[in-house]
Amino acid sequence: MTGVGRDAGARSTIFARATGAGKAGVAVFRLSGPASFSVVEALTGALPPPRMAALRRVRHQGEAIDEGLVILFPGPASFTGEDVAELHLHGSAAVEQALYDALVDVGAQPAEAGEFTRRALVNGKMDLAEVEGLADLLDAETAVQRKQALGQLGGRLSALAEGWRARLVAIMAPLEAEIDFPDEEGVPPAAASRARSGIEALLGELRIVKAGAKRARAGREGVKVAIIGAPNAGKSSLLNALAGSDRAIVSPLPGTTRDIVEARLDLGGTLVTLFDTAGLRDVPADAVEAEGIRRTRIKMGQADLRLLVIDVSRETSFSEDRDRYDKGYDLSDEKDLVVFNKIDANPRFVAPDVSRETFLLSALTGSGVAEFLKRLTEIAASLSGASVDAGLTRVRHEQAVDAAIGHLEAARERLSVAPELAAEDIRLAARALGTITGAVGVEEVLGAIFSSFCIGK
Repeated sequence: MTGVGRDAGARSTIFARATGAGKAGVAVFRLSGPASFSVVEALTGALPPPRMAALRRVRHQGEAIDEGLVILFPGPASFTGEDVAELHLHGSAAVEQALYDALVDVGAQPAEAGEFTRRALVNGKMDLAEVEGLADLLDAETAVQRKQALGQLGGRLSALAEGWRARLVAIMAPLEAEIDFPDEEGVPPAAASRARSGIEALLGELRIVKAGAKRARAGREGVKVAIIGAPNAGKSSLLNALAGSDRAIVSPLPGTTRDIVEARLDLGGTLVTLFDTAGLRDVPADAVEAEGIRRTRIKMGQADLRLLVIDVSRETSFSEDRDRYDKGYDLSDEKDLVVFNKIDANPRFVAPDVSRETFLLSALTGSGVAEFLKRLTEIAASLSGASVDAGLTRVRHEQAVDAAIGHLEAARERLSVAPELAAEDIRLAARALGTITGAVGVEEVLGAIFSSFCIGK
């Protein structure tokens, strides 16, 4: 892969702090590039043996900067595939600034965001799916995200995608032989039949993985839960009760919530983002509330789960019109829940049968909240991709599999009548799957991926 990064990521020697910014007992400063060792030698004197830490004093122009450990990692057996050096120094702003000035003075350049990982990609130390796994690991907030990211960083998705491509090559080879040598004995017409069975098997696998894409992305991005209902039903109080803090303003005045309020929770290792939304009613009080309702309906469509909150203190009977619970709320998913709130104000309330899971609680007193939170944790786990071995964690992965499925379906139809076109369809399917790992050109996605990295990674 060429043409990515500064000088194709292979000429200059770069440096950056690899540990977090700010005051620290120890900070790690990393260099990568052809002059890494000579740059370090200019500042520390004699170099230690590779992969052995040695105590050195860092000096520049006769002035001591700090004292710490020096470790060398000769390429290609390094993270970037180039010569890499690390300086483990004290983590102070003064040390960092003095070191940076010295490094620039002796010929190194400050790294760009994600440039170390970009060089690892360019030099074949990682593929694109593994790079995305590393990015996800750096952003991981929960156990599910960590496990999923580690699996992708370890090559689970890459191995799956490359296995699919290898099978397509094996399917394509006899087809092309039949095209090139149609009259040669030993290449029977049955090749098309064998290719069809291989295509059918692969199509089945691709469809199964695609079906789990939503769960895989929920594991990476978190489960999105929209709290909806009429004004003053207690939606904000419920969000605060679940979050364990006052995240949303609570008021007896209808229409207090005008914009979306978020709370991020770690429920059993799954990231869950709760969205407190504006109350839904037919006649908004003003244009601002109308805009809030519009945003609520958008968020409802984007959410993985909707919690309909109903205030039981206002009504005594809900049995006459059971359809009212779905009317206007788009509770189309069977996993959507109904929460009957404020049971402290109506303790004799009995929940009607609304053909979906229901809960009775009081967000104000906390009654029933713990039981509801336990159930929400279970549902979030079922919606996330924690159990998916190698999931399609990004939209571009799913698009690649979608394209491959389309090409393979076309190939299956053309096998008997136009094997040369079927072979081309198979080739296009292999190319689509190759975009997952970066085996074919993916320049357009690199900028978006590396922009999420920190400078030292």
